[in-house]
Amino acid sequence: MSKDTAKDTDTDNPNLTASNKGNQASKSQDSVTFALAQSHFLVGDIKANAEKMRTLALQAREQGADVIIFPELALLGYPPQDLLLRPSLSGRIKSALSTLSDIDDIVMIVGYPHVDHHGTFNSAAILHNGHQKGFYHKQILPNYGVFDERRYFDKGRNQVLFDYKGITIGLLICEDLWEKGPIAELKKQGADLIVSLNASPFEIEKQDTRKTMLAKRSRENNLPIVYLNAVGGQDDLVFDGGSMAIQADGSVAHEASRFMNQLLLASFDVKTAKFDTQAKAPLSLSRESEMYQALVVGLRDYVNLSGFTGIIVGLSGGIDSALTLCIAVDALGADKVYAVMMPYEYTSQISLEDAQAQARRLNVSYTVCPIFDAVEGIRHTLAPLFNKSPADTTEENIQARARGVVLMALSNKFGHLVITTGNKSELAVGYSTLYGDMAGGFDVLKDVYKSQVYKLASYRNRLEDTPVIPERVITRPPSAELRPDQKDQDSLPDYDVLDGILMSYIDEDMGYQDIINKGFDADLVAKVIQMVDNSEYKRSQAPIGTKISHKAFGRERRYPLVNKWSIKG
Repeated sequence: MSKDTAKDTDTDNPNLTASNKGNQASKSQDSVTFALAQSHFLVGDIKANAEKMRTLALQAREQGADVIIFPELALLGYPPQDLLLRPSLSGRIKSALSTLSDIDDIVMIVGYPHVDHHGTFNSAAILHNGHQKGFYHKQILPNYGVFDERRYFDKGRNQVLFDYKGITIGLLICEDLWEKGPIAELKKQGADLIVSLNASPFEIEKQDTRKTMLAKRSRENNLPIVYLNAVGGQDDLVFDGGSMAIQADGSVAHEASRFMNQLLLASFDVKTAKFDTQAKAPLSLSRESEMYQALVVGLRDYVNLSGFTGIIVGLSGGIDSALTLCIAVDALGADKVYAVMMPYEYTSQISLEDAQAQARRLNVSYTVCPIFDAVEGIRHTLAPLFNKSPADTTEENIQARARGVVLMALSNKFGHLVITTGNKSELAVGYSTLYGDMAGGFDVLKDVYKSQVYKLASYRNRLEDTPVIPERVITRPPSAELRPDQKDQDSLPDYDVLDGILMSYIDEDMGYQDIINKGFDADLVAKVIQMVDNSEYKRSQAPIGTKISHKAFGRERRYPLVNKWSIKG
């Protein structure tokens, strides 16, 4: 059934057999139907993942599929991180694979970690009629952005193809396809079609990038490609699906929905070497729509899979908490969302009215808990220590920290997760309070710039006949309301300008002079960069949040807390 095209035989892959292209007529059939199992496989839940594979394989077989494909490392889940270092991993994986051995009459291509005396590999197993017919080890190990596969995996060195019902199929895993070499070598070795297993995380417009890459690879090699991607949230990552069957000319024959579990079937005509074409392609998503769906899925899976019964959000009457509340309701349902308004003497009547209006429109539990006594109590306690020092941001931060105490106390008492409402712009420049508005377990907007918050709020309102976010929440100047008549722009540049500098510095990794050359004021650029660098210690203590950008804070952007790097060189 399968073959290893390397000149040196892989002695640990004894079931691979030589392909015979000249004998295809004897085993030919009209078509081969591939089932793309775009599904969420939970990290660490090996037994349940294997059972899900069984269910999907039987379902696919019932629907006429010849081959079912599962995502990269699906048996263990992706990314498994240091679970790959657990000494019991190999035994658990072998046991799980053995449970799939009684599934007949369908080929299963399973992503899994392969452990043997040669090392640990990111692999794909070929299972058929009770036997493992072969396996493939990923060759190109990404070590950038959110990926650190060289920490865990050894590099595969052999091309693997297998013959099945008239076609020779080549296997690749994720990053293998982004470079020219692996697919070109498979073509050289006689591949008729490529199957690629992936766990490709979401970022803005990533699906367009994938389509461009797939079209290029298929046309370069005149090869059709089956591209399967994972789906669902895992910690700060969201996998957005969008699996595809690509014709040899680069056109999309089948495309799965984004952000949803789906068993997608694509039939390949052996004689014409073409896929059939799906009757109706999924709706294309706008930039705002895919961002919003990613945020919903990220929060939904983090909360539900972590076992929390609900979430608590501090509702201020401002746009950040308003958008966060919408995402929370869409992710979990109104019955699992608890909103708390915590006014102080600087809280405006407008904020009180807008917070209540939004809570009512979304039908969430809503409580008003004033913090006046808590703030005054802390101030009274500190008064002898402050020795009549003039008021400054210290007193403002006491308000934020009092709110943090209230939310965390409610979390402790009722077991709900506190979600924070800070956005990427604020987090970047330190416009946030440690142990105050940063207190919580998940930051929904952590990777969303303030200018994007406004766009997402307007997008969410367009989905309803009656906007769920009051219009003046979107139109009035943003304020933390920690002092009389406070506005964000008292301390920060206009958000459109600020975000332009931040995107250049953070997402595009541009330096001081290059940012100035884009037309930004030199003094302002220096000020903003300094604010970003000085706030690294805050971000290191911030909760995780869903990645949607090209470069999110957290595992993707890591700087020393103490350093003497000069922004001007």
